[in-house]
Formats: sequence, structure tokens, C-alpha cells
Amino acid sequence: MLLATTKVADVDHFIRIFSTKGADKRRLHGSNGATVFRDPSEPDRVWAIFDWDAEGWKNFVSDPEVPAILQEAGHVGKPQAALLLGHYEA
Repeated sequence: MLLATTKVADVDHFIRIFSTKGADKRRLHGSNGATVFRDPSEPDRVWAIFDWDAEGWKNFVSDPEVPAILQEAGHVGKPQAALLLGHYEA
């Protein structure tokens, strides 16, 4: 699992691209899906939990076709992955 965040120009437009072109590209790099949340404090920030390993994420962000997809989706800056601190039961 991987948690990432980014700011976007228009959340609805972002979701349209994220769920189509973005999904196709993520799938090519081993992603098994994503759950997206809107930040309650920053309306232009989204968070996504990916069913994806670190190697797949690394390959995705280094794919030369990805910047154009991010630009089309309206990203403001680059997506940032959160650092995992641990996994705990219950």
C-alpha cells in the first residue's frame, strides 16, 4: 500500500483523468487500484491510497509519459508519497 497527496486545479477534472488515462498507466506499472479522498482542510488537495508496491510507484513516476498525464489532470506540483511509519494490529 502507498499513500500519496497532490494539489489539483479542479478536482472533478482530475478524477476524470485519474480514473481513465491515469488508471491505464498505473495498471501498466502494477497498480491494483486506488481510493481517492479530498482533503477536508484544503479543497484543492487530494489523497490517494494505492494498492501498489514501492517498485511499481518508482517505475510509474519515472515513466516519461507520466508528466503529460499529470499536466492534463491538472496537478499543481508533483505528487508526493507519504513515508510509512509502521503497521499495527487493530
